[in-house]
Amino acid sequence: MGILEGKKGIIFGALDENSIAWKVAEKAKSEGAEFILSNAPVALRMGKIQELGEKCNSKVIPADATSLEDLNALIGEAKETYGGIDFVLHSIGMSPNVRKSKPYTDLNYDFFLKTLDISALSFHKVMQVAYNMNAINDWGSVLALSYIAAQRSFPGYDDMAEAKSVLESIARSFGFRYGKKANVRVNTVSQSPTMTTAGSGIAGFDSFYHYADKMSPLGNATSDSCAAFCVAMFSDYTRMVTMQNLYHDGGFSSVGVSKEIMELVKQD
Repeated sequence: MGILEGKKGIIFGALDENSIAWKVAEKAKSEGAEFILSNAPVALRMGKIQELGEKCNSKVIPADATSLEDLNALIGEAKETYGGIDFVLHSIGMSPNVRKSKPYTDLNYDFFLKTLDISALSFHKVMQVAYNMNAINDWGSVLALSYIAAQRSFPGYDDMAEAKSVLESIARSFGFRYGKKANVRVNTVSQSPTMTTAGSGIAGFDSFYHYADKMSPLGNATSDSCAAFCVAMFSDYTRMVTMQNLYHDGGFSSVGVSKEIMELVKQD
């Protein structure tokens, strides 16, 4: 349909073909967008982002999203290349505590601060640099990927839940200011559990994935459908949507219990 024809952007966080950011890049390209791909230098070495760059005819620029120096260089180059950008995807999240299987009641607080910096404060840093550079065009769109653990308790998600809560709060706070300045809209997308490299690192993820699928009247939203939703949010069709946490989860967030889950409990 070409709904992003002429739009320029930056997509953070693509690692491999299982990444939602990877799917967003492919979908955005098919809808006519041009963009720069970025991830942390270590992720560039581990993943396949160069392959995605070739596929999308996109420049790949390494940047640690927690580093203001790196972000100034990246966003400065994007502005110089495009004159201004129209959309940003923040698909960044990592918890050292979760990776090292630290229980929530025995967190390493230095790790916790890293979780917040990588998974939430980096969102503020990206927007602060862009805001100060006037890098995002009027009516631009900024999105970050979130999860319902920001509102509810889920075993195994641990300090990432706090990070997602901060992420969503930043979207509201910065969204107000960016909207006033340049009509830029800022939102978060609360996606279903998805079989990504990051998601599969959470203990018990497979069981919860199937639980959410049985709870949701439409089933779990796939990474492909999430990519289509993100592209819609980048487009001019959603100009008046800002400061929202948008549930893209097949209805999971509005269900108390499903018949399928009740049947399973009855069997036990």
